[in-house]
Amino acid sequence: IAQPAFENWADAPQTAGDWQYRDGASLSFATFAAPGAAASFGIECAKSTRSIRLVRGSSMQGPVPMRIRTETTERLLTANSQSDGRPMLIATLQSRDPLLDAMALSRGRFAVETGGLETLYLPAWAEVSRVIEDCR
Repeated sequence: IAQPAFENWADAPQTAGDWQYRDGASLSFATFAAPGAAASFGIECAKSTRSIRLVRGSSMQGPVPMRIRTETTERLLTANSQSDGRPMLIATLQSRDPLLDAMALSRGRFAVETGGLETLYLPAWAEVSRVIEDCR
């Protein structure tokens, strides 16, 4: 099924779902999911290395391009495949990367475009900022 095209990504309707935040001793994370569904996207803070992982659930084999679009910037990242209980694609950033601030402060939303998967239009709720701050 072809996705509708929008002149400006910010005009696309928000992906259905909500953020949930969890904090553990070594890892904090926020996951975005539609009610009753597996998480479609996650942001994880590995506290020991102060690195942030952007995660898409997918059985695709990496490397796969993952573009993050915000109000002020966009960047093409490389997501690699990994399986920690369920298959996923992961792009890793250092906690001080300015892209993370752009995601947290992007006038209400940011977009995640991952090659071969549906584009996600995600709200920039407080859970996103909490995970980033946990790593700083």
